[in-house]
Amino acid sequence: MSEFRSGLGWDVHRIVPGRPLILGGVTIPSEFGLEGHSDADILFHAVTDALLGAAALGDIGMHFPDTDPKWKGADSGQFLKHAARLVADKGYSIVNADTTIILERPKLKDYRQAIRESLATALTLELDCVNVKFKTAERVGPVGEGKSAEAQAIVTLKRN
Repeated sequence: MSEFRSGLGWDVHRIVPGRPLILGGVTIPSEFGLEGHSDADILFHAVTDALLGAAALGDIGMHFPDTDPKWKGADSGQFLKHAARLVADKGYSIVNADTTIILERPKLKDYRQAIRESLATALTLELDCVNVKFKTAERVGPVGEGKSAEAQAIVTLKRN
């Protein structure tokens, strides 16, 4: 077995009025949020998928299906913590996480530290092992048109 493994995660949700905008466990002031069965936290979903992928444990939908009513409105932090426990149970520790949120608005730069701290806490990592980048889609495609938001994540695991 490999001493190191990498996993890639990606998530997208539609933008809708009347829901909170939650990114990396942080509620961002906004007139809209993201549509989803859970709290629709695209960043936590992407990191959860990256962890599960790195450990060859499937994807978020296998562990938390959106057809199960018990996950309706769920805090995505519990998905992320569950994936981190599964990774640890398989004999790996998380080395780092590098993430990107793609959203036209609102601007997120003032929330970078809070999102990094929330993600680091959820993963029990030092802050310097977690990176969060923000991009727009330059008005191209559904994200650029303000119809959706995306997140990408890559994590590295090391065998204990």
